[in-house]
Order: sequence, then structure tokens, then C-alpha cells
Amino acid sequence: MQETKSELVLPGDFIGTSEEFLPGPGTYEADGSICAANVGIVQVNSKERSVSVLPRTDVPPIPNEGNIVIGRILDLKGSVALVDIACIKGQEDRAIAIPEQGAIHISNVKNAYVKDLSYEFGYQDIVRAKVIDAKTLRLSTDGRDLGVIKAFCSKCTTALKRKGDKLECPKCKHTETRKIAEDYGSGIV
Repeated sequence: MQETKSELVLPGDFIGTSEEFLPGPGTYEADGSICAANVGIVQVNSKERSVSVLPRTDVPPIPNEGNIVIGRILDLKGSVALVDIACIKGQEDRAIAIPEQGAIHISNVKNAYVKDLSYEFGYQDIVRAKVIDAKTLRLSTDGRDLGVIKAFCSKCTTALKRKGDKLECPKCKHTETRKIAEDYGSGIV
């Protein structure tokens, strides 16, 4: 039987001893004492003789393999586009828990030969990409729904409008190419 105590505990708070309980999720054992590992409510399982802490705060999301992320192109370096990841699709209201940048290698842009990354991405473009390696944060834009979702003119920095498979600046009429997501410019993240 599980019994929840209404007391709120903070990381490091003493909950019980290892003679009374087995440490469960949200706890740790130190020198025979069981302490809270996170902010939450204490839950005792008398059948298993264990104690755990039910979290009261969400842990910031971490990109996993297969997640779709939204980010901004920070730099183009030869065969790699560096992306400042802003959020994970489905968890847009939470800041992610990583300070690093993602990278889109030239071989992961699309299912076709890419001669030069500057034809596929531009500085400050907003992209939707899939995480293909969570450890190194390698990203891919290979897919109809992946790629640039908002781009800016390289001459006057105005937001570009889609004209077929190219992008055109409504201000200076400059035309550019990108690896465009099928819903480019719709505002849907």
C-alpha cells in the first residue's frame, strides 16, 4: 500500500533510514540515511518498505534521438551548419537543458547531393530538424516537414516569402535558395 505524506521536501532533506526503508525514485542513500534527491512529496510504499519522492517540478527536457527540434542557424562552417537549439517539438513551453549547439552535417541536409551549405541555409534562419545522435547533437533536415521554416534576406535581412521552390525578398526582390520545409512561412512550429 502506498501512502503519500503531504510534506514537501527539498534536495538533501532527511526522509528516513536504510533500516526502515529501501531508497526509491527521487531519493539517495548516504551513510545509512535516505535523503530527497529532488523537490517533491514523500511517498511510502509499506508493502515494499520503500520510500520515494514524487517530483513537484518538471526536469528541463533533453533532446533524445528522434526528437524534432527548432533552432536558429548560428554559423556555416564548410560542411557543417551550427544550430542554436531553442526547443523540442511538443515541449515548446520549456527551455531545454543543454547549453551546446546542434550540428547539421552536409550529408544530413537532404536526400540528394549538396554542393554547398550556403545554398541550403542562411545565417539566422529558423530550422526544424530531427535529432539523429543525441550524444553529439547531430541533426538532420532530410524530410519534407524538416528544413528552413523562416529565412531572412542576405542583403537586407527582411523575412523571405516562398515563390515555388525558391525564396524571394518582398523588399529588395533578391531571390535565394534554401532546404525549405513543406510548411515554410505558415508559422507552425
